[in-house]
Amino acid sequence: MKFLNDFLPVILFFIAYKLGDIYIATGVLIIASIAQVAIQRLLHKRVEKMHLVVLGLAVFFGGMTLLLHDPLFIKWKPTVVNWLFAIAFLGSRFIGAKTLVQRMMDHAVTLPNPVWDRLNTAWVIFFAAMGGLNLYVAFNFTEATWVDFKLFGMMGLTLVFVLIQAFYMSRFMPQPDENQGES
Repeated sequence: MKFLNDFLPVILFFIAYKLGDIYIATGVLIIASIAQVAIQRLLHKRVEKMHLVVLGLAVFFGGMTLLLHDPLFIKWKPTVVNWLFAIAFLGSRFIGAKTLVQRMMDHAVTLPNPVWDRLNTAWVIFFAAMGGLNLYVAFNFTEATWVDFKLFGMMGLTLVFVLIQAFYMSRFMPQPDENQGES
């Protein structure tokens, strides 16, 4: 459910683009991002930093797109978001005792520190690659193809990456004792 919530503004952007154009979709993205943060604040009394970053970038790049009537700005937003996340994950190796991925997940999963380091590095590479891939699609394909990629390609690749990560993590998780059930 959280995965869907995180991608809701992108889904609404996609629908608005298909029904209108890039400028209508950009306006919907800004409004959906504001609503996402407001609802999160009302329901949970807190807002995830990721949503605040995405909101700020949506307002800035979306605002520039609408103000200057140039879709170039909104095409850069996913790259900037992904590269900022890559920098945050990379920087977490040097700040504090735990990497960012460990801080986010160690309440639910116990893994050896070297595994947390590898997972964190994988996220750095993933976010950096996704930013680059967004630029490749944005500047080498049609606007409609980029919009399709923004929803289906980025969401699909993220889902595949998370599943691969889960399989990798399962190799290091403690297994229940098989003899425990026998009495």
